[in-house]
Formats: sequence, structure tokens, C-alpha cells
Amino acid sequence: MMRIGLAMLQGARHEHEEAILSIAEEFEKSIEVVHLRRAEDLNTSIHGLVLPGGESTTMRIASRSEGLLDSIYNWMEAHPNRPVLGTCAGAILLAMPSDGRQPFIRAKISRNAWGRQRQSFEASIDVTLSRVDTQGASIARKPDAFGHTPLTVGDVDLQAEKDAFPGVFIRAPRFDNTGVNCEIIAQFGDEIVGVRDGSKCAVTFHPELTNDRRFHAWLLNEIAALSPTD
Repeated sequence: MMRIGLAMLQGARHEHEEAILSIAEEFEKSIEVVHLRRAEDLNTSIHGLVLPGGESTTMRIASRSEGLLDSIYNWMEAHPNRPVLGTCAGAILLAMPSDGRQPFIRAKISRNAWGRQRQSFEASIDVTLSRVDTQGASIARKPDAFGHTPLTVGDVDLQAEKDAFPGVFIRAPRFDNTGVNCEIIAQFGDEIVGVRDGSKCAVTFHPELTNDRRFHAWLLNEIAALSPTD
């Protein structure tokens, strides 16, 4: 069974969970989404991580009492080949880790660079990220602390690589086009909005708020490709 850790810091956490479970069902993979709230929730049994959007400074402050963010960074350093998907503020956490750590993606990024909430927007973007082709078993759905079990999104959209992706930008950060030294995987015109650096994928938009599951499919595919020693 694949175990995916979902940082419950802020943002569209449950939408990420729905996205993971729906793509897992589509490809018949056995998945458990683990809600990460405290440092002890994260251990070697976790195969991949999702860092959701939100307000990055608030996320850093909120995580201090339980040591979650430090635990996440320690886990990534201990397991460099295990995949991590960071969206919006999650991309900032990958590019600008705290306490003098080295960035997990080689890309400069600026917070809220598109403007305030009223400057949020939707736009079609070009994505070069292949779809998943995996086989597996059943899905393990676990209710959260409030007894809520995520719904499965009905219409899973697995578009081909050439198709435009529905980008949702909410107080989005912005990559510095001259400061990206890793693979570019998503663009809005000439603007870089998604990068991949080895096992780390960072985007400035919110794929979890759409029915296009390419980025969550990427996460599952990367986990499936891990070797027993990773």
C-alpha cells in the first residue's frame, strides 16, 4: 500500500485528499492518505508528501508548536528520492526552507507576487507532465478527526500532455524566470508556473481545485517507481 502524507497546515487540504483518492481509484492503486499534524505523524512508512497552499508565514508559525514543518524537512533530507508535491505556498516551503536549510528546488520564488486576493485568476496553462499508467488494489479511506470521509470526485480528467491545464491562481507566488535551474513543467505564456527538481514538484497554482489529476497522478507514479532502498 502507498502511504501519502498530507500536511494539514492550511489551505485546500481535503481537496488534495479527494484528488489523490480519485486518481488512485482510477488506476486501482491501494492508497492511504495520512494526515500530518504533529512531528510524530511522519515516519519512514510515508512514501510521498503533499504540501498544500495557504499562507506560508502562517504555516511556518502554526507548525512550530508540534514541530511538523521541521519534521517534514528532516524527512525530505533523509529520503531524497521520495516525491513531494508542493502547491502555491507549498512551493514556497520547498524553495525557501527555514533555519538555513538548502532549498529543495533550485528555483527562486516570491510570495504573493501576482497581487492580493482580488488579483486571483484562472487561466489555461501549458503542462509537460506525463500521465500515470499503474495497476494495484483497493483504496483505504480514513475519516478525519471530525469523522468526515472525503468524497470521490466523479469525473476524473486525465488529459493528454498537449492539452491545456486549468490553472487556478490564488494570491499566487511567482518564480523568477532567470532564477530557475531545474526542469520547467508548466508555463503561462512566458511565465514559469511549475518546476520539477528530481523528486520534488512545485507549482504556483492549485491543481487540487480542478478535475485534472495530472499532478496527483505524477505523485503516484513516482512512488510506484521507488526502489526498495529509497
